[in-house]
Amino acid sequence: MTVVRILRREARSLFVEGLDAVDCTPVLDIKPVMEEFLPSGPVCQPDWSHELLKDYWNLPTGDKDDN
Repeated sequence: MTVVRILRREARSLFVEGLDAVDCTPVLDIKPVMEEFLPSGPVCQPDWSHELLKDYWNLPTGDKDDN
């Protein structure tokens, strides 16, 4: 499950950002995110995973000289 931001719709295509999937992976379900759809209790994960995933959503900046 991934929560994404919808950027635009063109005919039957949705353009989103933040999708954690491989290109051409089929999307099986789309629904709005609401608090009731999120985990009902605390999410438990090991301490080491926070360090491992701290930059998960940061996009690489690349070389600023590339134009």
